[in-house]
Amino acid sequence: MTARRMAATVAALGVAPLALTALTAAPAAAHGSMADPVSRVSACFAEGPESPDSAACKALVAAGGTQPLYDWNEVNLADVNGAHKQRIPDGKLCSVGRDKYKGLDAPRTDWPSSQLSPGSHTFRWRATAPHRGTLSLYITKDGYDPTKPLKWSDLEAQPFVSMVDPPLVNGSYVFPGTVPNKSGRHLVYSILQRSDSPEAFYTCSDVVFGKESGGVTTPAAKAPSDQEIKQGATKSTVDHNGHGGDSPGEVKKNATHVAHQAGTKSTGNTPVTNAVVVASNTETASLAETGGDNTTPYIAIGGAAALALGAAAMFGTARRRALGGRSAR
Repeated sequence: MTARRMAATVAALGVAPLALTALTAAPAAAHGSMADPVSRVSACFAEGPESPDSAACKALVAAGGTQPLYDWNEVNLADVNGAHKQRIPDGKLCSVGRDKYKGLDAPRTDWPSSQLSPGSHTFRWRATAPHRGTLSLYITKDGYDPTKPLKWSDLEAQPFVSMVDPPLVNGSYVFPGTVPNKSGRHLVYSILQRSDSPEAFYTCSDVVFGKESGGVTTPAAKAPSDQEIKQGATKSTVDHNGHGGDSPGEVKKNATHVAHQAGTKSTGNTPVTNAVVVASNTETASLAETGGDNTTPYIAIGGAAALALGAAAMFGTARRRALGGRSAR
């Protein structure tokens, strides 16, 4: 078959445009935040970015404006690849060192909090766009002082819960764990390290075991409802196609992602080789299999598109042979 006839065949099949569409499609990025126990940023977003109720959330808005709350599901680092302690300085764990979220680092005793008890607990991480990865929860050591900036050394050395690819249920990762024996005010720090990208997401959740010292009562943290999330999305600047980023520098970093290739799973700061992830957009999948950014194609494209790619490859081979034959003449 000549190169010209091959081109005609591909056009007749009508699959070349489909292949182009598949290759340029941009799947969603993994965004979200802890819902049980409720993260600081989620609690303040639920109070309402324009007029939060609690003093702590009002202070957060005063420090960085309302946009960090509308972008509550984007407290991330694009290219960390498990090096959390190396990239995030002490005192900036809640903002992950991003100036946009600096208000989350404020050391204070009146952040909205969730009641937590030792023993079995079902945890929830609200995923507005999910991915495969490892979700690890750390808790502060006995003697934690919330009036001081949070340091890595304030956290227990090992996560008390670490779940690889937790199941996605009604838009949230839902997974069981055993809460250690603690008393008074503490903080739960979550790290979601993606396995199909070097990107990771972080949250700080203020929790209280029993009663707080001195009889202090702080506002109860409330996770945002689906309706609040939907309404707030109209003012969000989160770029799901490009993995977020609120500055040209961060956008440039995001463009370095290589999704749907052999990635890493992180246990603490030790990455473990992970298998290739296949693209999908099903809400019933375990730790959703969507992925990539606006610079990378899907790996799994489907039958018709695969046919188009095969035809395109055949066309290229035939064309080279034809040109070679002409040169020989």
